[in-house]
Amino acid sequence: MANLLEVSNLSFNYGRLKVLENLNLTIKENELVCILGVNGAGKSTLLKCINKILPMDTGEISIDSKVVNDSDPASLSRLISYVPQSVKSSFSIDVFDVVMLGRRPYINWAISKNDREIVSKTIHFFGLEEFAFRKFNRLSGGERQRVVIAKAIAQEPRLFLLDEPTSDLDLNNQIQVMKKIKTLVEDKANPRSALIAIHDINIAARFADRIILLSEGKIIADGEPVEVLTPENIAEVFMVSSEIYNSPSGNIQIVVKDEINN
Repeated sequence: MANLLEVSNLSFNYGRLKVLENLNLTIKENELVCILGVNGAGKSTLLKCINKILPMDTGEISIDSKVVNDSDPASLSRLISYVPQSVKSSFSIDVFDVVMLGRRPYINWAISKNDREIVSKTIHFFGLEEFAFRKFNRLSGGERQRVVIAKAIAQEPRLFLLDEPTSDLDLNNQIQVMKKIKTLVEDKANPRSALIAIHDINIAARFADRIILLSEGKIIADGEPVEVLTPENIAEVFMVSSEIYNSPSGNIQIVVKDEINN
């Protein structure tokens, strides 16, 4: 598989506080990668630097082997779609039109028939038909989160950057959303990838092709879930003891036992 995203020597500081330090990572096409770490480890900051929401102090970012450090927002939005950790805006417009906002990088003077078809297919794919024409500000927090993810899908990027995409969802919808994202990423006819910052270690273990453990702005481990999610790594990053079990489905399951006292 070809490399889709390459991040080289990325550093970011808040004043004198080092948040990310010389990070290097590569994501291949059709790969779903989850970032795990404690609050403040730098997960959200990494996503924002890749999307140029935050300016890097040093580093280089390439997509499809093309450096995008100086790309304009319109060009970058055709390559990357970003879903923030929380949705602060409360649009008083229909859900259909919110998802249509994902088509803005492609719309010139008017919305095309193709744009409407893509939005309709996305709403159907994501199971949002029942409130497609309900006002966005009348939705629950979990419903809004699903709509914002659908907006990112309608954007048709090469790379999805998702910051805690399941945080406001009930358990069933957490699973359904991750299944949908996995389906999109695995589509060989339309190769793309996803980088997801997430807290739920078992959701990550179930759906990720690779897991990155981030601690104090540095990558502690990077590899397949079974390689990375060991009791030793979990203890180092999260300061808890754990036991790892093989589930009947072939995935691993992590049971957290207790905190580790220094």
